[in-house]
Formats: sequence, C-alpha cells, structure tokens
Amino acid sequence: MTNYLVNTRIIFLLLLLSASLLSANELFGQKSISLKTVVIDAGHGGRDPGAVGKISKEKDIVLDVALKVGAYLNEYLPEVNVVYTRTKDVFVPLNKRAEIANKSEADLFVSIHANAIGASSIYGAETFVLGLHRSEENLEVAKKENAVIVLEEDYSTTYEGFDPNSTESYIIFELMQNVHLDQSIHVASMLQSQFHDRVGRRDRGVKQAGFLVLRKAAMPSVLVELGFLSNRKEEQFIASEKGKTYMASALYRAIRDYKTEFDSKSKMDDVAVKKLEVEKKADLKVKYRIQVASSRSKINEGTKIYKKFDDIWVYEEGERYKYTTGCASNYGDIIKQLHIVKKDVSDAFVVAFQEEQKIQLSEARKLTEQ
Repeated sequence: MTNYLVNTRIIFLLLLLSASLLSANELFGQKSISLKTVVIDAGHGGRDPGAVGKISKEKDIVLDVALKVGAYLNEYLPEVNVVYTRTKDVFVPLNKRAEIANKSEADLFVSIHANAIGASSIYGAETFVLGLHRSEENLEVAKKENAVIVLEEDYSTTYEGFDPNSTESYIIFELMQNVHLDQSIHVASMLQSQFHDRVGRRDRGVKQAGFLVLRKAAMPSVLVELGFLSNRKEEQFIASEKGKTYMASALYRAIRDYKTEFDSKSKMDDVAVKKLEVEKKADLKVKYRIQVASSRSKINEGTKIYKKFDDIWVYEEGERYKYTTGCASNYGDIIKQLHIVKKDVSDAFVVAFQEEQKIQLSEARKLTEQ
C-alpha cells in the first residue's frame, strides 16, 4: 500500500510538471529584447512569520529589503517595471507568487528570504535555484520554506498531494528540466558576488533545492537567503537599517548588472537574427543572366561557347542544356551587359532566376521593382 501511495503521488506530480513546463515554454517563446519587468517577492507575511530570531522576524526584514530594492530600481532604472508580490504584511500563497510573475510576463523573479538553523554558529548569504537538493542541508531549507503551504486552505488539492515534509515528494525536482536553469544560476552567482565583495558577507554559494515558489516561474528565478537569524551577530546586521540597506543595494546592483548583460546579449541576438533574415532574403533575390547557347547534348568545357566567355553558368530545362553568362540583381545592369555580349552572340537574351529556379522575366521585373 505504501508503494502504491508513493507511485500515485509521483504520477500526480509528473502531470503537474507537464502542465508547468507547457506554461513555461509558452511564455519563454515570448522573448524580450530587453529586461523590462522584475518581480520582487518578499517571502512569508501575515500569519506566516517565517524564521524568527531573538529581535526580528523574517517576514519583516525581507519586506523592508524588497521595498528598498524596488525603490533603487525605480530610481536608477526607471525603464524597468517593478512588480511586488506583496508590499505590506499580508499572507500570499506560494503558487500565487509565481502566478503574479507569469501574468506580469516578468524577465526575472527574485524571492527574498532569511534563514534560521539549530546551530547558532552558522552564518552567511546563499542563493538557491530550482532543482534537486545535493545535500540534506539544502533539503531542510526547502522543507522549511515549503512548509508555509500548510497554512493555506485545502493545500493538498492545490499542490496535487505535495507534502513539504515528505522526502518522496521532492523526487519530482530530480525530473524537472528548468529551461532557465543556466540563466538562474548566473543571476545567483552575480548576487553572491555582490553579497561577498560589496557587503562583506560570508559567501555560502549557489545551491539547488526544490522550492515550490520557484516551481512554476516561467523565467529565470532565484531564492535568496540573506543570512541566519539564528546567528545573533548576523541577525543584528540584517535586521538593522544599515544591514537592510546594504543587502538591498547588493540585490539592486546584481539585477542592474544582469540587465546590462541581458540587454546586450538580446541586442546581439536581434542583430544576428536580422542578419540571417537579410541573408535569407538575399538568397531569394532575383538574379538576371544572359542566355548564350542551348544544346541537347552537354558542351565540353574549353570548347564552343566556353571559348567566348569565361563565366559560363549552365542550367537544364526540359531535355536541353542551356548556357548563360553574366549575372546581376538589377535589370538595368544586366541590359548593359547584354549589349556587350550581343557583339559575340547576336541572338543572346536575358533570363531570370529565383533560388536558382527559372522564372518569367515579367515576374522577375515585378519582384525587383517593388
């Protein structure tokens, strides 16, 4: 019976995964040419305090930091649309947070949190991306953040039987192939560099774990743990106005730098696409040639018409080999060449091709004169 329940749960999760990836792929196809929208998600809120320290609560710290990040973005990158999942002390279900990001067609989703653990000596900032946990410690962090769903009404139905405290439920994250994983890891690395290099926080690295809040986000997405409220010194720092300002500034700078890279790469991609389109159109362009001979049998190179012209191009039509010289995409240019060719072949005439297929001269004129 136990195996049956586990297998049933996995089937439900696989069905959920299929729906999630379909949604992600649909949105992923709507590629931006610049980073236009960022969703800032302040974790927890309302009846969910998150981690609780000696002097602070996670929900309060992360909301202050989220609003500061948004303020920096509005001031220094006014072209970026900032969307919050919450701007006050209210409870927002996990699935609604990703839904907000998807409906906003966001280019980046940043979920802000603070951690706590039994060992008070542990401290430092870390950033997670969606994936399978590589250690029990990462799994425990995911379980702690996912446990908030039990505060939601009928959470078992909403999350298709997902049990945040059951290790078996996290099997689904081993099967997930996040199309934005590389970008998410890159953003996470940029965040960690800012925390370490500019704020002087201990770098606990970029990690993967199964966070429900990231599961349905159809864009690069990260979950930031600012530090540990269980470490008294670190709690004092990230709960202070100075600490929140510094951490928000680090988040802003990482987003700013990512936007710079994103926009630059998108412009390069756009240029490359346009270049390919131009080249493709060039291939479809009409080419005019001058027909100088026709024969039922193939003419050997170096004989007959080849002695008169160096640039002979042959095509077959019906049962005959036809020989042309000269080439131009402009009708006026080929006419100038024709006057010269007629000195050697008086009955020479102009023919037209598109993608090396012969077309009517009148049709070619219409295409080239549009």
